[in-house]
Amino acid sequence: MTISPRKLNTFLLFKLPSAFFCGVRTKSLNETTCVVTVKHRWFNQNPFNSMFWAVQGMAAELTTGALVMTKIKASGQRMSMLVASNNASFTKKATGRILFTCNQGDMIDVAISKAIETGEGQTVILNSRGVNSEGVQVSDFNFEWTLKVKS
Repeated sequence: MTISPRKLNTFLLFKLPSAFFCGVRTKSLNETTCVVTVKHRWFNQNPFNSMFWAVQGMAAELTTGALVMTKIKASGQRMSMLVASNNASFTKKATGRILFTCNQGDMIDVAISKAIETGEGQTVILNSRGVNSEGVQVSDFNFEWTLKVKS
């Protein structure tokens, strides 16, 4: 069974309901890129009338995590995945619909191959950039994922 945007959105409802109810939705997913959107609403705002940073973080993490899950599934190996660290910068108020994109699927392929070859845990740093409807960057997230083949 392949991972699709629809299946990821259903996964959110049952496994990450806070992300689902905040409006985080996967729009597209392929070999190299994942796109997730979230719309600024009353439910996910901060006191400054923009999107709460944690909601942006959920959407950004999903872009990277969905790619990692897809690549692990394609490898046929049982692997663990965990965010070891992350950082973010915010450059503009997040209002309206925010589009988060990670397009580093090729970096995940390299890390998974190396983990399978060596049997040792690997790390990969993936970036997700959030832009508003005018194409202006509002936030930039980096997630350090650790990958290890399960024995």
